[in-house]
Amino acid sequence: MIELPEDHENDTPAKQQAARRSILVSVFVNLVLTALQVAAGVFAGSQALIADGIHSLSDLLSDFVVLLASRHSSKAADADHHYGHYRYENAASLVLGGLLLAVGLGMLWSAFVKIESPQAIPQVHVIALYVALGALVSKELLFRYMLAIAKRIRSSMLVANAWHARSDAASSLVVAIGIGGNLLGFALLDPIAALVVGLMVTRMGATFAWNALHDLMDRAVSAEEIAAIEQTLRQTPGVLGLHDLRTRRVGDLAIVDVHLELDAGMTVAQGHDIALDAHQRVMAQHQVLNVMTHVDPVVRKALSDIGNRSEKSPEQGHIPQSPSGF
Repeated sequence: MIELPEDHENDTPAKQQAARRSILVSVFVNLVLTALQVAAGVFAGSQALIADGIHSLSDLLSDFVVLLASRHSSKAADADHHYGHYRYENAASLVLGGLLLAVGLGMLWSAFVKIESPQAIPQVHVIALYVALGALVSKELLFRYMLAIAKRIRSSMLVANAWHARSDAASSLVVAIGIGGNLLGFALLDPIAALVVGLMVTRMGATFAWNALHDLMDRAVSAEEIAAIEQTLRQTPGVLGLHDLRTRRVGDLAIVDVHLELDAGMTVAQGHDIALDAHQRVMAQHQVLNVMTHVDPVVRKALSDIGNRSEKSPEQGHIPQSPSGF
């Protein structure tokens, strides 16, 4: 079995440390915001601010989910998990999406109940506006900080968590507008703001859960990533062609399967060396966990003859499938 390059394993502790630091900062910010928003919302009589506080509470819970997944996904391969535990990240994203979806639906229900009885909506206290604006600034700064770290360590789980923080900033903006409208005499704007926040949270939760579900079902990497991997393989000396290039996501990495077409006149040892070189090139240049190569022998003269016939009759030119590999 071909071993992974050393740098593939060595970057795990640094990634885990950066992820943990990012999440702990998020935990602290959301803990403070949850307490302030809920307390101020109750005191000021603002349903929108209370909804935003519950949203911050869901962030706090999701941070603990991400911390748990980050810890477990870094575990080395074992007898039961030959490819490691990277899919903990995909599972965490699915849980995070489900959590957001549940919170969003709860917000929608509460907002609808308030809108049905507009005469019972009180005028909020001005302190609610100050807290909402403070939360808006805090969440936007948190989003920028978390996204920068997520991109640097290339973690889709942390990217999802960062955009969760951006959704919070957007929801705080809506809440501030709703509270401002309520203070100006438009009482209905406060529950309407809570309704908008609920819609935003519900949509984001559904998106995260759907994408994570597809990743858990062996979704392929993007077409651009596949093309880049194919180019790396074709540039390997000795590789005459390739087919059946397939990929599947495992956390933030990918597992690659490919059939390499090599000169049939080579020895088994020569073919193995070329396949190993192709494997190492892909591992070094792409976010890949493992590359499984299958060697198919092809005859150079046959390929040349087929190529000449294709130039003379392009409409009939067709290269048949390579013989089955060994």
